Amino acid sequence: MKRNYKQIYQFKITLQGIKPPVWRRIQVPEVYTFWDLHVAIQDAMGWWDSHLHEFKIINPETMESEEIGIPVEDNYDDDFEILAGWQKMLSDYYTIENKKSEYIYDFGDDWIHIVVLEEIITRDNMFSKYPICVDGERACPPEDVGGVYGYKDFVKIMRNPKHKEYESMVEWVGGRYDPERFDAQKVKFDSPTKRWKNAFGG
Repeated sequence: MKRNYKQIYQFKITLQGIKPPVWRRIQVPEVYTFWDLHVAIQDAMGWWDSHLHEFKIINPETMESEEIGIPVEDNYDDDFEILAGWQKMLSDYYTIENKKSEYIYDFGDDWIHIVVLEEIITRDNMFSKYPICVDGERACPPEDVGGVYGYKDFVKIMRNPKHKEYESMVEWVGGRYDPERFDAQKVKFDSPTKRWKNAFGG
């Protein structure tokens, strides 16, 4: 990634359908692509990046909605096209006037996040490396839990050690799960380039 950038985009990402909400506030370089932002969202939220994703956002030049993510080779709908996220720059889409998008992860569980550009700020040189997670609340749902409704059932079970499915759920999730627990300082971000090479063998 280019290092000679001066501005930072601050986003708030809020997972839909869960109350109280699961959300993160992250800061990323202005030179990021949508693929880079995808990787940052995955790491900040706590997802495993094991499913497909896409962004839905208005292109400010055409004022039409576009889908940006991983292109599908066998696309049977000529009117539907997913643009390659690694070829699209955030700065070409997000502005203070065009600040909102959807980010959908796992088309089975269908996790919908609202991504909002809160502000564009000058790079703080005390941080030698971006992105950073500056705030957030509540733990990310486990992968493959069954979407919003499956998650609600899961939390009910995990809060009741006497539930008949409690032990099997503890084993499935790999230990105790506290839906309220999140520490922004413990978030670690992977390299988007490394993640892309691992995914596509480039």
